[in-house]
Amino acid sequence: MPGEVRRRSFSGYLFIFRTRRGTAIRVLQYDGQGFRLATNRLSKGRFRWWPTGPEAARKPRAHQAQLLLAAGNPDASAPPAWRPLST
Repeated sequence: MPGEVRRRSFSGYLFIFRTRRGTAIRVLQYDGQGFRLATNRLSKGRFRWWPTGPEAARKPRAHQAQLLLAAGNPDASAPPAWRPLST
């Protein structure tokens, strides 16, 4: 497992962490030159959605991560990630 995490951390994956109180999330990413750490802190409210149970990790899709960063619920129904254009 440690080798797998090491490979993933250098391959463009985003790692999203929530603070204990749920008022902020942090995003960690390697961009090829170094690690970036971004913090999104809410002035009011908390990030309610977070994995629970025996598996404390999830692999959200791109639109789910965007909803999470906007303090939304990633499990809400959303349009598909892409739509074919009609010609």
